[in-house]
Amino acid sequence: MTRSVTETELTVTAEDHRVAWLATAAVGLSLVDAAIPTPLPGIKPGLANIVTLVVLLRYGWGTAVWVSILRVLAGSLLLGHFLAPGFFLSLTGTTASLLTLGLARHLPARWFGPVSLSLFAAFAHIGGQLLLARAWLIPHDGVFLLAPLFAAAALVFGTLNGLIAAKLLAEAATEDPPCPQPSASP
Repeated sequence: MTRSVTETELTVTAEDHRVAWLATAAVGLSLVDAAIPTPLPGIKPGLANIVTLVVLLRYGWGTAVWVSILRVLAGSLLLGHFLAPGFFLSLTGTTASLLTLGLARHLPARWFGPVSLSLFAAFAHIGGQLLLARAWLIPHDGVFLLAPLFAAAALVFGTLNGLIAAKLLAEAATEDPPCPQPSASP
């Protein structure tokens, strides 16, 4: 009996390369985040969110989703948290942030820039994590007593990350225009 072997050739596009490089930057910042000592588990600067904001505003929501999901997967594998509670908390927070950014990107850019988008994402991230923690890890409403502390951290780090993203976007705008968005073919 002979077996038929079929080969599939994958074509790597410039967009694939861009997503890979941006995801690598986000993973690197996630590793830096993990190395920073924190007073309470779950309070981190969220440095990788700077990359997500820049990607969202330069290349669009779809690319931001790819970069973020790859960051969560690769970061959890590198840190040894894949399929551990921390992975699911990160994935839930990232999903909540992305959904919020997906809605917020339709707001007028004149009034809602990188800082406000970063704040929306930070609050959505921590909100998603608290809801998952309540539903799965700590099935008691006492978990919500941590909300003010996490909200304060989201306010501080969301503002700082938004300011950094705004600075990076302003510098990039003076250097070169953003790459064109891939068009959707029917």
